[in-house]
Amino acid sequence: MPVLIQHAIDSEIPAGMKRLFVKSYGCQMNVYDGLRMAELMKPHGYALTDTYDGADLVVLNTCHIREKADEKVFSDIGRMKKVTADDAIIAVGGCTGQALGADIFKRAQQVQVVFGPQSMHRLPEFVERATRHHGLSRIVDTELPELQKFDALPTPGAYGPTAFVTIQEGCDKFCTYCVVPYTRGPELSRSAKDVVKEVQILAEQGVREVCLLGQNVNAYHGVNAAGKELTLAGLLKELAQINGIERLRFTTSHPNNMNDEMFNIFAEEEKVMPYFHLPVQSGSNKILAAMNRNHTVEEYLSHVERLRSVRPDIAMSGDFIVGFPGETEEDYLQTLSVIAEVGYGTAYGFAYSPRPGTPGAALSNQVEEAVKKERLAGMLAAIEACQENFNSTFVGKETTVLVEGPGDQDGLLKGRTPHNISCTIAVSGDAEAQTQLIGEIVRVKVTSQRKFSLHGEQL
Repeated sequence: MPVLIQHAIDSEIPAGMKRLFVKSYGCQMNVYDGLRMAELMKPHGYALTDTYDGADLVVLNTCHIREKADEKVFSDIGRMKKVTADDAIIAVGGCTGQALGADIFKRAQQVQVVFGPQSMHRLPEFVERATRHHGLSRIVDTELPELQKFDALPTPGAYGPTAFVTIQEGCDKFCTYCVVPYTRGPELSRSAKDVVKEVQILAEQGVREVCLLGQNVNAYHGVNAAGKELTLAGLLKELAQINGIERLRFTTSHPNNMNDEMFNIFAEEEKVMPYFHLPVQSGSNKILAAMNRNHTVEEYLSHVERLRSVRPDIAMSGDFIVGFPGETEEDYLQTLSVIAEVGYGTAYGFAYSPRPGTPGAALSNQVEEAVKKERLAGMLAAIEACQENFNSTFVGKETTVLVEGPGDQDGLLKGRTPHNISCTIAVSGDAEAQTQLIGEIVRVKVTSQRKFSLHGEQL
């Protein structure tokens, strides 16, 4: 699920503080890492700003899933160097940093620091070394230590009523199209004790909704304060007991890590929201086998059926790739058939992008770019139709919305429903009264739908 976030916290930089600009590309895990890096640098005299203009330190927290993501980073580097401070340090972190390492210096001589996602906790050290030897040395760290970064991170700061918390990193699945096992390393889980502590701190700071993150989050297993090993379902039950936390979500799950606990948690714990992101990638068993997904379309659809048996209103979300090597028109049509059968509340579609070092990139039966482009357009249209149909079922009905901030017009607030649908809310009262609703869960009568969102009135 690609996102591009520019982290902006400090509207005014305190006197004596340096300017830090962090830009995160890619997944929600990068958003989480970007915010934690800002917290790491604060005791070292850096305040987060919303612009790279005049920044003293620029951190590009990168994604390596698709070729275009890499090219965007190098384009940004060239543009940023022109307006950052004269002695600014540019650092490239995240998955592109892990994958390309020192090769980044060959394409972007302005960069002084390169590090991978598991080395982010050493950012203050990297910056200190780069400052001390400015322009005279290059720093590279692409080791994959076992989640040492979480032990070194400071107390999390709250940035609103919702928060991401990474609980699992890495992947052992080795899908033939994916670079994650090479850039994030093997599957590792944080201790349940540490996760509970972090969420307690966030709740004390006003966070009402937490989304747990992992490359394969439903493979999670960690030990709690009592020494008991918990699955993801067990962790969710513990987090649901924390005062102030009203909503729990998690992403991304893998079909091969589904079990009875995962199905039943949606029926047993009301704080677990009725939204489930479960990628399938293709509707063709032939292509799934070539992707090394190790599950069939039939197994995936049985998971969806089981989920709906315990939570009939659940919003299903998924990921799809078109144009994987060897995909025929029939394979593509089978993918469209799965999209229609599931009736996703939302889904994400991509054209296959060969990544160096992955088995898929070495296959000889690559699909032509024009064909991939045509199939992607058709798939996105099918997904959009499903989403509009799903959203239409809420018009005229009541729901709840966690208010996240002001809308784009006076008298409007914005937030998300339990089914993770963006919703604008018409509210009464003066500006102060409306501001006080931020962070509250309000009842809403849905009056209309837009392309990808809902609109309603506060009850």
